[in-house]
Amino acid sequence: MDLSPRKLGLPDRVRACLFDLDGVLTRTARLHAAAWKEMFDGFLSERAARTGTPLDPFDDVEDYDTYVDGKTRADGTRAFLASRGIRLPEGEPDDPPDAETVNGLGNRKNELMLNRLRRDGVEVFEGSVRYVHAVRDAGLHRAVVSSSANCREMLAGAGIEDLFEVGVDGGTVVREHLAGKPAPDAYLAAARALGVAPDEAAVFEDALAGVEAGRAGGFACVVGVDRVGQADALREHGAHVVVSDLAELLERS
Repeated sequence: MDLSPRKLGLPDRVRACLFDLDGVLTRTARLHAAAWKEMFDGFLSERAARTGTPLDPFDDVEDYDTYVDGKTRADGTRAFLASRGIRLPEGEPDDPPDAETVNGLGNRKNELMLNRLRRDGVEVFEGSVRYVHAVRDAGLHRAVVSSSANCREMLAGAGIEDLFEVGVDGGTVVREHLAGKPAPDAYLAAARALGVAPDEAAVFEDALAGVEAGRAGGFACVVGVDRVGQADALREHGAHVVVSDLAELLERS
């Protein structure tokens, strides 16, 4: 079988594929959304009881997509709090989960997420795994680019860690002082690590912020993966192509 980039639904000049994790490769977006909701609703409930202000809970669809999906924990926490007119001290990266700081709330969310991962495990999108195998068979480079600090654990838990040459995750963002999505920094770092130029790489994203990052980085192709019925929004934010599953790219070719 001809496994040229065109047979993968990509421009001929593509030499590398850069994949987001949650919602593209793994079915963990719902776990993230549930953990964000549990954390924010607990915080907002305590705040409402203490201050007498009305409770405006976190919406695990609209608020998740708008404020936190695809972003680092700190950026997502800060963005959602701002939407409710709340400002908290930044704190430190190692703040305990009960600290009322941006980092503390982010660490509380991470603790809840890890509990859910241990309980529920990691499921993959089989069409995506099939596509990554085809990418590997075509001889193209492969990287995972995720805002999650738990990226490596999730890949290992899903049994797909060996499919990727490079991983850029939330830890990389902090260590290398990269701007989080929608800035293209993390994807550009992955391309550098693979030794390819942005216009030789394709980005695969389900988050609006991630699609914006791919377009801002000047990548050859940005593939939007529509898992929640937001195809038009993905196009508006910069996706060149939108599919509901990556296997569609193989079928189109």
